[in-house]
Amino acid sequence: MKRTLLVMALALAGLMPIAHADVSDGHALPPGISWQQGDVPAAFARAQAENKPVFLYWGAVWCPPCNQVKSTIFNRPDFIAATRQFVPVYLDGDSENAQQLGEKFKVRGYPTMILFRPDGAEITRLPGEVDPERYLRTLQLGLSAVKPVKTLLSDALSGNKLATADWQLLADYAWDVDHGQLIPELDVPATLTKLAERVPAEPAVVATRLQLKALAAVAGEKDAPSFDKSQARSRLLRVLGDDKLSRANADIVIYSAGDALKLLGDDAALRQALDVQLKRLEADPTLSWSDRLGAASTQLSLYKQRHAKQPLPVGLVADVKAKVAEADKASSNPYQRQAVITAAGELLADAGLLDESDKLLKGELKTSHAPYYHMLILASNAKERGDKPEALSWYQKAYQASEGQATRLQWGASYVSNAVELAPQDAERIEAAAGEVFADAGKSGSAFYERSRRSLEKVAGKLKAWNQGREHAEAVNRLAGQLSGVCEKLPEADAQKPVCDGLVKSLRS
Repeated sequence: MKRTLLVMALALAGLMPIAHADVSDGHALPPGISWQQGDVPAAFARAQAENKPVFLYWGAVWCPPCNQVKSTIFNRPDFIAATRQFVPVYLDGDSENAQQLGEKFKVRGYPTMILFRPDGAEITRLPGEVDPERYLRTLQLGLSAVKPVKTLLSDALSGNKLATADWQLLADYAWDVDHGQLIPELDVPATLTKLAERVPAEPAVVATRLQLKALAAVAGEKDAPSFDKSQARSRLLRVLGDDKLSRANADIVIYSAGDALKLLGDDAALRQALDVQLKRLEADPTLSWSDRLGAASTQLSLYKQRHAKQPLPVGLVADVKAKVAEADKASSNPYQRQAVITAAGELLADAGLLDESDKLLKGELKTSHAPYYHMLILASNAKERGDKPEALSWYQKAYQASEGQATRLQWGASYVSNAVELAPQDAERIEAAAGEVFADAGKSGSAFYERSRRSLEKVAGKLKAWNQGREHAEAVNRLAGQLSGVCEKLPEADAQKPVCDGLVKSLRS
């Protein structure tokens, strides 16, 4: 661990390129790319000097999708070669001021990848849940785009004519991590529905992609905008009936088609077509193991929805075990394993195989570069069994093992929340846990920005609910006093101060 911290410190100071760091424990990025590590202003200064775009990668050491990107995209020779066209900057969510920059750029979820012009204007946001080939095509489209996506969106909604490449950029934009950059988050489903109605029918692959994105966005909403369900059903059935189209849109088929079925009506034809494609995608060796396990997970979820309260068939359980064993054996490097083993552990748990899930995850604790993520699943497994003491023990261990400013606040918030839920009578535990979180906030330079702010808001909300009857007033007042001490150290002009003061006020109200 000390060696890792030294390597990262040197990289952050610019004394060595991150590409040369030892990645045996997964803390660094794959070698071969001259990342501008953490220093976003320096990246833009270099971009202006060299007249190159900036590629911003926002991620975290523990994040499974981030590790999948590292193992499937960032290590590819063609991606490494493409980095010569732009200035790549890696912003770890736990680095100093990262959450403040996250708030500035409207980045929240890990990973978020953005392409900027040298002057700082955003060109596009790149999807993290797609095949490397599609990702690279989208990247090249962004690099050659005459107009940023925001302008393209305005043109499309105004009825202006767009080139095929422009429509493709809209279709592959990372709408799930836009977070109000282009349009308010609540407007995304309706906006995508409008784009799906206006996209030219040819080329069909572009129209299909955008129409599927619209359906996926609508399917995830409780109050879906009005649209032609019959037409959407026909489109989805056509995609599911075509192996090439399904494979080209595997990310949507795997992670969104199930919700679309519920929205459109879970009829036999759609259900059978989706089952067929999920089985093919699960067995597709050209997909990442994370996505193949995702296909297996969706199959399992759909079966459980259709056969509620019925035992799972022996054959389905055996298939889950076999797929997990195959994925475990095939996954070797630390980035890949961080993505795959978490997905495998959750899949086993969803199949009711809690002991098998525990065994897999516990076996990973000594070698994972972020074991605290696995501990959360172990806690969830214990919670599912009804073993509250064991669940709380794992939540506590996960918090104690977590590293990094934002990560510790996030894991601490999880521990406090579950302590309130599972052991509300244990006032000593809850006060100690919340006190440790507030102490961590005092050590961070950006505790009241973005993800860290939301973690502290979660803690304050849970404490307020715990004290609803005022039976824990003394403990909460002591905690409010501790947090007030953190606020007092913030300069009056610091944007974090009113946020901090507001949390104290909410605890005392």
